[in-house]
Parts: sequence; structure tokens; C-alpha cells
Amino acid sequence: MNPIEPLGGGTSSAEVPSSGSTTPAPPGPVTTAELGALLKQAARGDDQAFAVFYDATSSRAFGLALRVVRNPAQAEEVVQEGYLEVWRTAARFDPDQGSAISWLLTLVHRRAVDRVRSAEAASRRDESYHHQNHTVPHDSTADEAHASFEARRVRGALRTLTPIQREALELAYFGGYTHTEVAGMLDLPIGTAKTRIRDGLIRLRDALGVGQTPEEGARA
Repeated sequence: MNPIEPLGGGTSSAEVPSSGSTTPAPPGPVTTAELGALLKQAARGDDQAFAVFYDATSSRAFGLALRVVRNPAQAEEVVQEGYLEVWRTAARFDPDQGSAISWLLTLVHRRAVDRVRSAEAASRRDESYHHQNHTVPHDSTADEAHASFEARRVRGALRTLTPIQREALELAYFGGYTHTEVAGMLDLPIGTAKTRIRDGLIRLRDALGVGQTPEEGARA
């Protein structure tokens, strides 16, 4: 049983309009290509195709959200929000930039991280009274600025990867999945999945200049 009800059957017609489609559920496991085709149909308003897409992917989306937020109820809300965003923006899916499952998990992961950050911000506000007379140390401010700078560097470096490398890395390191799980999600042999992750890491390391001497970094 899915952790939450499919949007195609549990929301109002204002959120997921009925198209009258009779898209049949594919027999057996849904392949990566079929998931992409279902998204294309959903982009044209086919709520039945969207329901099939949901049934084929919701357990993975819920597992990812739960890993991030650590709370089943919160994870259900995150997944619901993620699928609503998928329904509304399905036309933006580009198979040349990665698989449908990777696109979905990226959206869900982003929602989950936003939920955690919001909870942390609320917690900090609740505790502000106890710290309002404390001066923020200079080195803490410097550390935060450095962390922000590093985050921008990493985002920029990720854009240098090929779509298939970025897709594998996002699942393995942002999604928290094992190499075997990544291989299953992308319909790849385990060796191919490991190679994509390894090559992506190497390219990411080179883009960030990790392990280079100052002279090498300057030349790069």
C-alpha cells in the first residue's frame, strides 16, 4: 500500500483535472523510458498516466523524503507537495537532462530539505530569547560565509558534469542511495552505475580543484 493516496485520485479537480483518459498501467515493473512517456502524457493533462507514474515511483519518493526529514507524517506531506509540483510542471521535464525518476527525486529532495531548513529556522527563533544578549563570534560569521561560498562552488561544479553523471551523483550523494539502488533506479548494470558515479566524482573534484597545489589551481 502506498504511504499516501495518489494525487490523481485523492485531490480535487482543481488540482488534478480529469482528462477522461484510459491509459492502462504497464504490466510488471515500469521502465525508465515508460516513466518518461507517462510524464509526457501527464504534461498533456492525462491524470490516469500521472496516477500510473505515481504508483510506480511513490515508494522511492517516500523513502527519500523519510531519510531527509526523519518523520513519517512530514515525509508524507513532502511527497504530496513533490507530486503536486510534478503534476503542475510536468511539461518542463527534459529526458535529455536525466531520467524521470531522477527528476522526481530531485524535486522531492528539494522539498524535504526546505522542510528541514524551515523547522530548523523555527527552532532557532524559539531559542533566540536565550541567546539575544550573546554576541555572534566573528569566526562563526566567517565560517558561515565560507560555507555559503563553498556551496556556490559545488553548485557551479555540478553544472560542469554531463547529465548522466549528475543524475547518478544526485541519487547516490544527495538522495542517499547505494550504488546497487542507483543501478536499479536507472536500469543500469551495477558496474555502469559505479563508473558513472566515479567519473562524476573525478570531474567534480577537478572542477573544484580538490587535491591540487596552489600553482595547479591557478593554472586550472
